[in-house]
Amino acid sequence: MSTRGAVLQAPAQRRAESPEQPPTGARLPLVVYVLALGTFLMGTTEFVVAGLLPEIAGDLQVSVAQTGLMITVFAIGMIIGAPLMAMLTLRLPKRLTLMLALGVFAAGHVIVALSSNFTLVLAARFLTAIATGAFWAVANVAAARAAGPAASSRALGLVGAGAMLANVVGVPLGAFAGQAMGWRGPFWALAALSAAAIALIARTVPLDGGDTQAVSIRSEVTALRSGRLWLVLAACATTTGGVLAVYSYISPLLTDRSGIASGIVPLVLVGFGLGALAGSLVGGRLGDRRPHTVTLVAATGATLLLLAISLLAGYAVPTIIFIALLGFFGLGANPVLMALAVRFARQAPVLASALTVSAFNLGTALGSWIAGLTLGTSLGVTGPAVVGTVIAALTLISTIALALNRRSGTAAPGASDSPSAPSAHATQA
Repeated sequence: MSTRGAVLQAPAQRRAESPEQPPTGARLPLVVYVLALGTFLMGTTEFVVAGLLPEIAGDLQVSVAQTGLMITVFAIGMIIGAPLMAMLTLRLPKRLTLMLALGVFAAGHVIVALSSNFTLVLAARFLTAIATGAFWAVANVAAARAAGPAASSRALGLVGAGAMLANVVGVPLGAFAGQAMGWRGPFWALAALSAAAIALIARTVPLDGGDTQAVSIRSEVTALRSGRLWLVLAACATTTGGVLAVYSYISPLLTDRSGIASGIVPLVLVGFGLGALAGSLVGGRLGDRRPHTVTLVAATGATLLLLAISLLAGYAVPTIIFIALLGFFGLGANPVLMALAVRFARQAPVLASALTVSAFNLGTALGSWIAGLTLGTSLGVTGPAVVGTVIAALTLISTIALALNRRSGTAAPGASDSPSAPSAHATQA
């Protein structure tokens, strides 16, 4: 994911200590696929509630609007939980942190499945989100280190693809199962699957080296002085905020403006999800060699597509195509941004990874909130697309600044253009 650590190792030394790291193009280690399974479960739980709002509201005797707080509380938990848990678990082994996070994740779902008290349900969702943030932050570092310097972005693309696949498979299946057998069913299933994932983590994630214990909270916080890290975090927030501003209100745009039947909307969303899945995989693979090119192309493509949706939303077929492409370009650079964040943080990879999780969720929360305000203006249902265009365009500022920073020769000595995995002196989860 990045050339980070208190001590940078020579390539020969790194190869000697990490013989399992594959060369570019080689098959990724099994642990990366296991971590992708974890993000699939967590991506599913984040959005499955959206398809079950009426059922949950009726059973818990609250309004649909109140039930929507289950999504809001989860986002807040991710924003707060990722960096907080990264610091609290700093000296714990990564494998133990991942297992504990999955354990809390499973417990949170059991509480939701058993509870009839809405306040307790919200508390359990918040707890689940904190565990999700902790898992995601550490999983990014563990995947990048397992893959090695030449394949870190590809590994992060696969881990991120787990969450993208959740939108294509997990969320629709969860919604269908919840409507068929009761909304508590998907929560029981997610609890059982996460418990099974604990066993897989225990078998596949290697133990950390003893030298990682030397890392301190102070060194993690000191690493946040990197200006380039904050440029990357800004790009994380704006790229996701721009895309999700539109995605959050895509249904009224399609039905009221494009004239698409409501029954077709889920298929359009599947197209977006497939585009996002493909973008995450392609962006991750290309980003190992050309990270700045990928981020610039993705930001430009997303901005132009959002502008096209704003102007041509009245035409159904082009809009459907634009939305699928938006998933590809709008979310394709995410694994590369995560890799760059950890690279620039150097000795603080876990905290940097956690901050990217927070930045993505902060961008989503702010983007969707601002977009919602425009629905009552003269812009109507196209307002979110206009807001998304402006927010996505801001990504160009940070990505261009990062590219120019590298070309000006101000990169840290020994750093390469390609994000790489942590050395043996990398920080501890």
